Amino acid sequence: MVIATLVDNVWATRKSEKLNGLKLMLAEITDGVRQGERMVVCDVIGAGIGDRVIIATGSAARKMLADDLIPVDAAVVGIVDESCGTI
Repeated sequence: MVIATLVDNVWATRKSEKLNGLKLMLAEITDGVRQGERMVVCDVIGAGIGDRVIIATGSAARKMLADDLIPVDAAVVGIVDESCGTI
């Protein structure tokens, strides 16, 4: 898992049918050795631009969506209220 800030929405008119109805967002990792890296994430918890979030990747992201066959590699699993510093 990584901590990131949501920086923008991602719109895709042509995509896998399994992605229909999912909110895609652009996130920038804010802590650790991957700081500054950006990734597209799926948000199913209602986070918004500017929110600091916890992102799960790989099979953990697909478990959040309850479908192991969905083509998602990163999902927002929490909104950070407060942290105790950098990782």
